[in-house]
Amino acid sequence: MGQFHYEKDAAGIVTVTMDMDGPVNAMNAQFDLLYQEMTDKLCAEPGLKGVILTSAKDTFFAGGDLKWLISVKPGQEDEIFESVSRTKANMRRLEQLGVPVVAAINGAAAGGGFEICLASHYRIAVDAPKVKIGLPEVTLGLLPGGGGVVRMTYLLGIEGAMPFVLEGRMLGAQTALKAGLVHEVVPDQTALLARARAWLLSEAGQAPDACVQPWDRRGYKIPGGASNTAAAAPKLAAASAMLWKKTRGLLPAPARILDVMTNTCAPVDFESAQRYETRAFASLVPLAVTKNMIQAFFFDLNKVQGGAARPKDHPKTKVQKLGILGAGMMGQGIAYSAAMAGIEVVLKDTTPAAAEQGRAYSAGLLQARVDKGRMDAQAAQAVLERITATTDSGALAGCDLIIEAVFEREDVKSAVLAEHQALLAEGGIWGTNTSTLPVTRLGQGAAKPENFIGLHFFSPVDKMPLLEIVMGEKTSQASLARAFDFARQIGKTPIVVNDSTGFYTSRTIGTKMDEAVQMLAEGLDPVVIENMARAVGFPTGMLALYDEVKLSLALDIFDTQVGMGLRDPAQDPTPQARAVLRDMVHTHGRKGRAQGGGFYSYEGGTKALWPGLQAWRKEGAEIPLQDIKDRLLFRAVLETLRCLDEGVLRSSQDANIGSIMGIGAPVWTGGYAQFVQTYGHDAFYQRCHELAEKYGPRFLPPASLAET
Repeated sequence: MGQFHYEKDAAGIVTVTMDMDGPVNAMNAQFDLLYQEMTDKLCAEPGLKGVILTSAKDTFFAGGDLKWLISVKPGQEDEIFESVSRTKANMRRLEQLGVPVVAAINGAAAGGGFEICLASHYRIAVDAPKVKIGLPEVTLGLLPGGGGVVRMTYLLGIEGAMPFVLEGRMLGAQTALKAGLVHEVVPDQTALLARARAWLLSEAGQAPDACVQPWDRRGYKIPGGASNTAAAAPKLAAASAMLWKKTRGLLPAPARILDVMTNTCAPVDFESAQRYETRAFASLVPLAVTKNMIQAFFFDLNKVQGGAARPKDHPKTKVQKLGILGAGMMGQGIAYSAAMAGIEVVLKDTTPAAAEQGRAYSAGLLQARVDKGRMDAQAAQAVLERITATTDSGALAGCDLIIEAVFEREDVKSAVLAEHQALLAEGGIWGTNTSTLPVTRLGQGAAKPENFIGLHFFSPVDKMPLLEIVMGEKTSQASLARAFDFARQIGKTPIVVNDSTGFYTSRTIGTKMDEAVQMLAEGLDPVVIENMARAVGFPTGMLALYDEVKLSLALDIFDTQVGMGLRDPAQDPTPQARAVLRDMVHTHGRKGRAQGGGFYSYEGGTKALWPGLQAWRKEGAEIPLQDIKDRLLFRAVLETLRCLDEGVLRSSQDANIGSIMGIGAPVWTGGYAQFVQTYGHDAFYQRCHELAEKYGPRFLPPASLAET
């Protein structure tokens, strides 16, 4: 049975060690009871001189009970308000206990865990990698409702608190010390409790104001001043504009956090500010966007990163030597990511200049880190020295993993495989970095097809967090386990999919782009099409995205798939869009941004829609704006459902994380599979039929949707 271990020493210091049921301490019904009992006991404790709060777990405290929060329905706001208010009342009792309370932070203190620390008078953290401190609630569609917004604003002021409450920034111990989130850092676990006790017995710990929070001291002023002053007005206006630009009104949590901060800094007392924060928190919990974000960024992400798709009966492995064939955009990014993870990399290309240019990419990124103070020059040089640029095939001998990152052509990839596969170490695996071509087909020439697997990276590799692992028909479970371990080794989030043309991500990202071009072909205003894409939450307009991936490349991929018998052009769901692309590329020479321009012109450092697009405009072609948004979003959602039905996707969590991290699904949806859950199956089914009736059978829902 979980408990708070309570121990009082001869000096009158009580150490409370939180040890709840389960692997972590969390704010749930058990916590409420234990925290209440602890507070009652401390308030009645005779001869009390100080309190130390610490944890028996590897983490200090993990935060709120997300299983409960995600189950809350509209109408339960008052229940949330009362529950949170009870917890905050006990935090306030500890703040006003009359003796100093020290938070001895032995592991991660996230969200509610750090709010417990903020309600303590002194905070000491262990200088260890496992210690992460902060308030990440905004990344889950919530706000820090346990006093976090109010206390951080009182502590740091509006500007100082913004990165932590509006962005959810998490810090290591030393960085948290510099930021003012903790008062002291100790070198290791063994020193933590001793130092906490020593501080309580020190002159500083015995001072009259050691047990009084800064905001409870007479004359205390919030850093930067109140929010209702002339000096604060332009700062708040700028912050509000920045939030709107970032969220487009689709993510309510950041706006409500800023609202709480603003009202906290206005001339209201601390207790009123706390109630205002609690009410704002309670209003967010039942929202669909909150449920979507909790599902995606906590439950789904933990499953994906925790290895739900990894075969359990294979030992963990690490790549010691990585070979990369092709030092172009993808190869050089993979080399950098691997070298940063401590892996020895052999980067091979056909000419010395090409190979060295690939290595120079890493040199540039490393120098940028040095210039920004994020890495010292010696460490950067050590990373760069892990990359060997060469034209010599023999240098790849003994690689645990060879990744082929050459042109997206079957003949080129097959030739590279034939030349180099014998260089793999015993038991080594071959990864093909293909974005569309079936892995089973590419692996036909593999001497050991069981060791042949698809590794679809995203560009730029050093920034994009996703890796799509593609299982060929003969790929072994052992190879999957090794590929998964490699992904985690280099810090990527791996989803696992089965083989098909385009797999999941490439197949799905093209649907919304083609739908935008289809609407252009129908005569709609391209400005409206682009604006509606951003209004629904896509990071950029779809025509702009087409420019980035290259119109000519999209056509080449389509034609290659037709030539290989992988696609029937008669089954193209958006033939008018394909015609526009051919006209753009072959008639007008508009191939994409890197080739001088596509749907947009890029001249003189400006970006504007190409005036030639007006040739497709038609009078009276306008359709409802909601239809434009739904056409873009539903095409991608429907393709995701088809991938699940066909077994290309193995799980809804892979669908959600893959769509958000790989192909720009709007964050508020929680991913394309999750979107259907909160939209409602019946409502989604009906809306699909409405769109299909107006715009074509590509919007018809899959049969599986009617069965649920």
